[in-house]
Amino acid sequence: MARGWLKAIAADHDLRSVIRIVGLVDVNPDAASTLAAEFDIADVAIGSDLAAVLAQTQPDILFDVVVPSARLDVVSAGLRHGCHVLSEKPMATSLEDGRELVRLATETGRLHAVVQNRRFVPGVRRIRRFIEGGAIGDLTAIHCDFFIGAHFGGFREEMEHVLLLDMAIHTFDAARFIAGTRPIAVYCREENPRGSWYAHGAAATAIFELADDLTFTYRGSWCAEGANTSWESEWRIIGTRGTLLWDGAENFRAKRVAGTEGFLRDLEPIEVPEPDDLRQTQGHASVIADFVAAIRTGRHPETASDDNINSLAMVLAAIESARSGQRVKI
Repeated sequence: MARGWLKAIAADHDLRSVIRIVGLVDVNPDAASTLAAEFDIADVAIGSDLAAVLAQTQPDILFDVVVPSARLDVVSAGLRHGCHVLSEKPMATSLEDGRELVRLATETGRLHAVVQNRRFVPGVRRIRRFIEGGAIGDLTAIHCDFFIGAHFGGFREEMEHVLLLDMAIHTFDAARFIAGTRPIAVYCREENPRGSWYAHGAAATAIFELADDLTFTYRGSWCAEGANTSWESEWRIIGTRGTLLWDGAENFRAKRVAGTEGFLRDLEPIEVPEPDDLRQTQGHASVIADFVAAIRTGRHPETASDDNINSLAMVLAAIESARSGQRVKI
């Protein structure tokens, strides 16, 4: 993922003009050296000791691109060294750790935010704008399907709750952003289907209750071969006056009721407008740009940890429900 972050910065003129990489830290320093050479990063400190490199380079920002189990120690070290920290997701492996990072960011007066890059893809921004415009009335339900046969290798194939913790959080966060309301409770069933190449939890089905009488359902699998959905999931968003379908790529279809008679009422198609600000639709680059702008202006970044902890809470509540077989309050 560090390669993905550096690629996003290198491809964006505005980010390249304001960000200078001064250190790369890895448990395997050779990997950091290889990355520095690949991106032609000169005069960079390389090491395996985070505290030592932070002390040597005195950076303004720490990009935290580590496995989830290392998140608490890495973010804490960055904040205590006076860095603003932008983390990979999930922001923590427990709510206790998440609350500690929120507390520490407040205590140190530094910003901590999370790369929820799916918020910054064009489709999600278009849907949010479309819903806010009231084209299909008040939301009543959001339904998402995610089915991909993904062969990662590496740590993901050894993780517990791999789909919920490492991937579903993207969809949960996007749904919360689109709905514009808070999660209340969840019932979830998790499984590791026959033939799965993951150690645990490669598939899950969840029903979330959101405020304002809104239902959000999620069906997902990371070991579903033969008919992949988009990485952004397939969406059906239902309002009191109509429905929006999104395939997770370029295809939007929206219709609303246009008649008042008959068993099935007449429908009319509705246009789903493009986002107002294309600068907010560049995935990782947009999250990083939003974070840098927040540091410079003093405003709150969109994916700040004190808000993103609500998306983490959805994931952890789903995991608890899967373990207990019970509805869990969030």
